[in-house]
Amino acid sequence: MQLTNPELEILKLLWKEQPLTAKEIHTQLSGTVNWSYSSTRKTLERMGEKKLVSISLQENKNIYATKVSKVATLAKFAQDFAKRVLEIDGPIPAAMFTGSQILEKEEVEELEQLLNNAKRKKQSQ
Repeated sequence: MQLTNPELEILKLLWKEQPLTAKEIHTQLSGTVNWSYSSTRKTLERMGEKKLVSISLQENKNIYATKVSKVATLAKFAQDFAKRVLEIDGPIPAAMFTGSQILEKEEVEELEQLLNNAKRKKQSQ
C-alpha cells in the first residue's frame, strides 16, 4: 500500500477522531502539513476514490471517516517500508511498535498477529 504523507496524516487524525469535515481536518493538520484548504479537499477526494475514507453529506457539508483498519493499514505500511526502504525480506518484530502514541496495547498485539501471519504465509510459498 502506497500512502502519501498527507494521506497518512489524515488517516491518523481520523483514527483518533471521526467523522470530521474537510475544514476540521485542515484546521487540525495545519501544524503538520503546510498546504491550502483546496489541497486538503483534493486529497480527501482522492482518498475517497482509493476507498481509504467514506464521504457522506450532512447539512451541505462532506463528512469524512476512515474505511480502512488502523492496524491492518499500519501493518501493510510497515511491511512495505521494511521491504522497499530497509530491504528486509523477513518478518518485522512487533516490538518496534511498543510505545507508539497511535496504537493501544491491544492493537500492538493485533499487529503482531498480522505480522506473524504474513511471515507464515511467506514461508509457505
